[in-house]
Amino acid sequence: MEKISVVVSCYNEEKALPLFYAEMERIREQDFEGIAEFEYIFVDDGSKDQTLDIIKLLREQDQKIKYVSFSRNFGKEAAMLAGLEVSTGDYVTLMDADLQDPPALLKKMYDAIVFEGYDSVGTRRVTRKGEPPIRSFFARMFYKIINKISDIEMVDGARDYRLMKRQVVDAIISLKEYNRYSKGLFSFVGFETKWIEYENIERVAGETKWSFWKLFKYALEGITAFSTTPLILSSILGLIFCLIAFLAIIFIIVRTLIFGDPTSGWPSLVCIIVFVSGIQLFSIGVIGQYLSKTYLEVKDRPIYIVKEKV
Repeated sequence: MEKISVVVSCYNEEKALPLFYAEMERIREQDFEGIAEFEYIFVDDGSKDQTLDIIKLLREQDQKIKYVSFSRNFGKEAAMLAGLEVSTGDYVTLMDADLQDPPALLKKMYDAIVFEGYDSVGTRRVTRKGEPPIRSFFARMFYKIINKISDIEMVDGARDYRLMKRQVVDAIISLKEYNRYSKGLFSFVGFETKWIEYENIERVAGETKWSFWKLFKYALEGITAFSTTPLILSSILGLIFCLIAFLAIIFIIVRTLIFGDPTSGWPSLVCIIVFVSGIQLFSIGVIGQYLSKTYLEVKDRPIYIVKEKV
C-alpha cells in the first residue's frame, strides 16, 4: 500500500495532542483502511509544557509515530521543514495539532490527487469566524498587497494544511533558504494544485501562539522574501522628493528676484524637513530589512537543531 506521512508541528500542545491523535486514527480507520498506511511525524518545537512527554507516550502505544524534538523554539517554518525532511510517505500532509485543520478533508484531498491528477491539494478558509476583526482586516489587506507586488500568487485564506506528492515535497525540501515563508514556497515550486474551501474552525484546546506582532513580522517575512517592490518604491520616493526639491529651489530663486527675500515660512520649512527626513528613514529601514535577510542567509546557520528524535 501507499504511505501517507502526517507532519504535525507542535508548540505547547499538551491538551490538544491526545484529541488530535484520536481524531486522526478515527479518520484513518474510517477512510483509509486497506487503501493507505499512515505514519505520524510530530515535531516538538521547543515546547515548555508536557508536549514531548505526551508524544513519547503515544509512541509507546503506536509504532507508526515518529517524533523530532528541537533544542529550543525555532518557529513553525523550521518545524514544518524538519517534518518534511523526516517523512518517507508517497504523500505528505502538513497539519496543526489544534484540529483547526479538519482531518475529515484528508480523504477528499487524497482522491483529488489519485483520481483527478493533481500534484497537491491545498485548503483555504472562506471565513475568519472567531478571529478579532482587526486581525482579519489586516490579513485580507496583506494578501491584496502581496499579490500586487509579487510575481507569484498567494491565495487569500490559504492554510499550511495540504496534501502533496513526494515530488512536490522534494522540491520544497530542496529550497534551503534560512528565511522561510512556506505559503510563498508552495506557490514558487509550482505544480498543479487544487484548492478546497472550508469555514474557519476554532481550536479544540489550548491558545493560539500567533499574536498580532508575530503575524505582522511573518507578513514582512513574506513581502521581503517574494518581492523587491519596496526597494523600488524607496527609489521612486527618493526621485520624487529630489524633483520636488529642485522645483522648490527654482521657485525660491524666482520669488526672491521678484519680491525680495522674505523671512516668513519657518514653521512650514520645519515641517518639510521633518517629513522628508521621515521618508529617508523609512527608505533606509526598507533597505535594512533586505540587508538583514541577506546577512542571515550568508551566515549559513542551520534552520533548526535537533535535540532528540525517533
